[in-house]
Amino acid sequence: MRLAENSSNLDSIFSGQRILPVLSIHRESDVLPLADALAAGGITNLEITLRTPLGLAAIRLLAEQRPQLCVGAGTVLDGRQFQSVLDAGARFVVSPGCTDELLTLGLDSPVPLLPGVATASEIMRGYRMGYRCFKLFPAEVCGGVALLKAFAGPFHDVRFCPTGGITPAKLADYLALGNVVAAGGSWMAPPALMEAGDWAGITRLCRQFAPHG
Repeated sequence: MRLAENSSNLDSIFSGQRILPVLSIHRESDVLPLADALAAGGITNLEITLRTPLGLAAIRLLAEQRPQLCVGAGTVLDGRQFQSVLDAGARFVVSPGCTDELLTLGLDSPVPLLPGVATASEIMRGYRMGYRCFKLFPAEVCGGVALLKAFAGPFHDVRFCPTGGITPAKLADYLALGNVVAAGGSWMAPPALMEAGDWAGITRLCRQFAPHG
């Protein structure tokens, strides 16, 4: 079982950067300029979602062309997708929820799995299998900062990476919590800047948040 080693790897991933950009790719030509813009702003951990048909190819391209970045795969829903992102070179895997299939695959995965939860029962399901770090999703809808504070009591050794509806104005409140290792969102690469190819604008946005690492 590699779960303990993977948990340590997650700690390392988030120790130097406590914000995680959650990125959906709509144009292949955006992949490398976007990654370079984020890196120039101090953001080197990236979650590329499988929400678009280009997600898998983007992960593969970044693994090959930008190996210095820590590129993970998001919106992984089943075992087939799990294997496909491993084959593409993902350094970590994120799911919006947790199933027995995904939790079992994560036990011996060569890279960490960050399973999604929204309730105490889901946390307990993963906890029983040894997981101690989860994605809280959708964070703002399911209770946000107040829910994470409530979870800190019964789950004192569990940590979270909340994503979903988190804005820059709310970021500091999340990162101030002791059970939050990082917070994810898409605000550092907004659609308008992406569409315009304003990579310098994205870099400027990232520099506002990179000091939170």
